[in-house]
Amino acid sequence: MSSPQPCYHCGLPVPAGSRFEARVFGEMRALCCPGCQAVTEAIVGGGLESYYRHRSDSAINPQELPKVLPDELALYDRSDVQQPFVQHQGELSEACLLIEGISCAACGWLIEKHLRALPGVAEAALNLSNQRLTVRWADSQLPLSQLLKELRKIGYAGHPWQADEASLRLAEENRRSLRQIGVAGLLWMQVMMAVMATWPEFNIDLSPELNTILRWTSLFLTTPIVFYCCGQFFRGALRDLRTRHLTMDVSVSLAIGGAYVAGIWSTITGVGELYFDAVGMFALFLLAGRYLERRARERTAAATAQLVNLLPASCLRLDAQGRSERILLRELKVGDQVLVAPGALLPADGRIRSGQSSVDESLLTGEYLPRPRGEGDLVTAGTLNVEGPLTVDVQALGADTRLSAIVRLLERAQADKPRLAEVADQVAQWFLLIVLGAAAIVGLIWWQIDSERAFWIVLSLLVATCPCALSLATPTALTTATGSLHKLGLLLTRGHVLEGLKQIDTVIFDKTGTLTEGRLTLSSIQPLGTLDSGSCLALAAALEHGSEHPIARAFGHCAQAAEQIISSPGQGLEGLVEGRRLRIGQPAFVAALSNQTTPAIPGTQGQWLLLGDEQGPLAWFVLDDRLREDAGELLNACRAQGWQVILLSGDSSPMVDEVARRLGIDDARGGMTPDAKLAVLKQLHQDGHRVLMLGDGVNDVPVLAGADISVAMGSATDLAKTSADAVLLSNRLSSLVQAFAMAKRTRRIILENLAWACLYNGLVLPFAALGWVTPLWAAFGMSVSSLLVVLNALRLARP
Repeated sequence: MSSPQPCYHCGLPVPAGSRFEARVFGEMRALCCPGCQAVTEAIVGGGLESYYRHRSDSAINPQELPKVLPDELALYDRSDVQQPFVQHQGELSEACLLIEGISCAACGWLIEKHLRALPGVAEAALNLSNQRLTVRWADSQLPLSQLLKELRKIGYAGHPWQADEASLRLAEENRRSLRQIGVAGLLWMQVMMAVMATWPEFNIDLSPELNTILRWTSLFLTTPIVFYCCGQFFRGALRDLRTRHLTMDVSVSLAIGGAYVAGIWSTITGVGELYFDAVGMFALFLLAGRYLERRARERTAAATAQLVNLLPASCLRLDAQGRSERILLRELKVGDQVLVAPGALLPADGRIRSGQSSVDESLLTGEYLPRPRGEGDLVTAGTLNVEGPLTVDVQALGADTRLSAIVRLLERAQADKPRLAEVADQVAQWFLLIVLGAAAIVGLIWWQIDSERAFWIVLSLLVATCPCALSLATPTALTTATGSLHKLGLLLTRGHVLEGLKQIDTVIFDKTGTLTEGRLTLSSIQPLGTLDSGSCLALAAALEHGSEHPIARAFGHCAQAAEQIISSPGQGLEGLVEGRRLRIGQPAFVAALSNQTTPAIPGTQGQWLLLGDEQGPLAWFVLDDRLREDAGELLNACRAQGWQVILLSGDSSPMVDEVARRLGIDDARGGMTPDAKLAVLKQLHQDGHRVLMLGDGVNDVPVLAGADISVAMGSATDLAKTSADAVLLSNRLSSLVQAFAMAKRTRRIILENLAWACLYNGLVLPFAALGWVTPLWAAFGMSVSSLLVVLNALRLARP
């Protein structure tokens, strides 16, 4: 069987019998759905078909973009709605929009060209790196709602962008850090030249007056480095001393402060060397190392902060007379009644007052099939109303909704440190105590031997042995590795995962939604009458054309839509196709249309749907949950690690054994309750095994919470995610394979960093104590040591 033709616009498979097409470059191109057809025709009609010649990736399918209603877009024309993100300058308005649907650089060209051609648009500039569009336009000629419609016409969705306080603060910190590095670097070079000119080694015949001028000049140039660039070190040291907790800020502050004070004394008295150049070098390298570490943390935080807004921007509120009005979500109040149309997201937690439908609660339960909901049932904000209109009494909004509670749990701080990081912190503190004690002893000894050199030797010892590299060794590597895994789609929520993977010897897998995709696909068609499979599929697809039910997606897109659709939640659909009344769904529901006996389901595997008309059944459709393509790769990686593999599933069907057979899993158990799964885990622990659990459902939560390391799928329930140590946001099992390799690399680099830091500090201590290391070379050695540790950790950012 030949593979289906890809859609010319988005690259998805074109369903058999699809009639969607458009002329591009003089040829008719096959398209997968009416959305791609409309977008392609808009692009060609606007004279922008060169986009298809220059693009490097297929465009996103427009049906995958967030849905928006015309009356919802009209809300953006209100002045109170525009106030937070639109600036008005004379006749022109300016806004920053976040654009969804961008796939390559050609998208930027297309968006800018299309918008600039609109009347009233003065400027449109897209930043591809952050996908933000800055547009200036005449609001009197082109309302903002129309501008957003024009974006959707060519296949992109625009949303108002506003920087949150955390993002602004982080950006300001980065700018301040770069300014401090720039100031330190620029002034240090000037200080270096002034100080070096006073060195006898250069044999410069300086007059006493010029020597004094150079000393005061170097002091003047060093002062901003100490108080502006290094202020964070002194503030950190004061904070640590108040809490009786020694960190490298204490050692850094002693070294920088001591050298600066000694330099002031030398400048005033004209006796001794200045060492202001050592202060500048020390500050520059320390600031550069901290900036690199901060950028690594920022990449991790940015990946974590890309949260999808699951609540609708607006909703339909009902007044006392039952009339509906489109309002913004922030205008909704507890006690209001809202009308939720089929295909719309629920805006708040509440109770159904009237109506019957099915609600997609996969956000909460992980179950991909919607659940029937009727009068009196509770519903949750962010879930999807699938079939019928619902009137809901609002009971909770905003931070009080269950969705907000889930988000707060998912945003828990990564406060748990792995054992290796805790050991490194303890070692750094003890090493700092030893260094301070050694500095005091060395200072006393040298005061007896040569009092003029005592201070400089102590200063060199403090600078050279600052445990910066030791303190940075573990957190920098862990932060970089975590950021790299985020790019792969694996979000670590607890710190022990990377270190703990090396101790695992057993893996427990769930089936549905984990090893399988957790969504239904059409696996076979069994005609029962004179119609062939293709004709039966076309009739079924026409019935399912307008349905939001997950089952409808298994039938693909259809050019023809049924009329007079009647949805019976939990039963099926009824409608007219070319004058023929059809039903699809549960066998008893379909058989009732022709008043015939309900036929027996011919098989046991998969979900069986019946298609029939008023004369009788026409065909069986078998829907199944397909195995993930990379499941085999993950199982092979587990076996390569020497791990024992166990499949525990709540599914009691023969599909469990079938999945185990296809993946080569010897120990597979179906029909497992949460208690039964937990009992298996406890037995494994009693036998001395270290267990990794991968799951997605509510019945997996006890095992996820009790396992040594637990990973929840990105499509998992909220309880599964909050109970897990990591979340596979991408749902790609191959990311776990890469995580196994990343764990090995991370541990190796951490050990390399610790070994180097300990070796350097251990070797330099006696040399500094003997007076063989000047403060300048001490600053250089310590700074290079810290930078090497950071750069070694940044190797983890490479694939």
